[in-house]
Amino acid sequence: MKGIILAGGYGTRLYPITKSISKNILPIYDKPTVYYTISILMLAGIKDMLIISTPYDILSYQRLLGDGSQLGIHFVYKIQKSPRGLADAFIVGEDFIGNDSVALILGDNIIYGEAFPSILCEAAGLKEGATIFGYYVDNPIAYGVVEFDKYGNAISLEEKPKIPKSNYAVPGLYFYDNKVIKIAKNVKPSARGEIEITEVNKAYLELGQLQVKILSDNILWIDTGTYDSLLDASSLIRSIQKEKSSCIGAVEQIAYEKGYINKKQLLDLAESMSKSGYGAYLKSIAERG
Repeated sequence: MKGIILAGGYGTRLYPITKSISKNILPIYDKPTVYYTISILMLAGIKDMLIISTPYDILSYQRLLGDGSQLGIHFVYKIQKSPRGLADAFIVGEDFIGNDSVALILGDNIIYGEAFPSILCEAAGLKEGATIFGYYVDNPIAYGVVEFDKYGNAISLEEKPKIPKSNYAVPGLYFYDNKVIKIAKNVKPSARGEIEITEVNKAYLELGQLQVKILSDNILWIDTGTYDSLLDASSLIRSIQKEKSSCIGAVEQIAYEKGYINKKQLLDLAESMSKSGYGAYLKSIAERG
């Protein structure tokens, strides 16, 4: 399975902060936001990733991440000239996907929980169809919403409904088989001119090939789309890391623990950030191993 990180758009809800920097590179405590996104795909066992961004921001991601070889993985980059909707990622990334299945994650999504890695690996192992997630929220009108029948089966999906049929939002993490390319190409733009991911999910639902897994209260989905949520996310990450004496979204640590890089490579990465607390943490991981 391959992975796509959609880090496009202009982050206008966070202006003036994002007038000169992509919102997905903004810091969430001690790491750029996109680190948390990359870590999710890595925890799912995905090593081949496409990062899609704007013509203005793409160089920032290349400077930050390079080709991924320092982590034992592979990054490639493509430009989305204008924000045409989430499902446009499969059209932009068609050549990258090839004949493989694919996971799509939004560049500002942070999902954390001790049980989450096993859920990711199960979703990444799909052979046919699609797997998405449902997460209970208090304000479902801001999201794509999934409705369930009394047996827990998904029966409808709506994008930002005025009258939601449930409180279960669909986080920006999706797993699909290779049919998603053809399905995305057949989606007609919505009234706001975007190729909506909800329409892709509805197509899989109509085929009887959509799994919706409910994420429990023990898993956190952290929004980072407003000034307050940026601050809250940083405070929450800091609190969890201090409590557990471990790091969330440390891509170098994940690469080391998965065997993508060795101890010396991890120490070299730590040394390159030796003046920061993050670098010191990576060094302690290497020395502990």
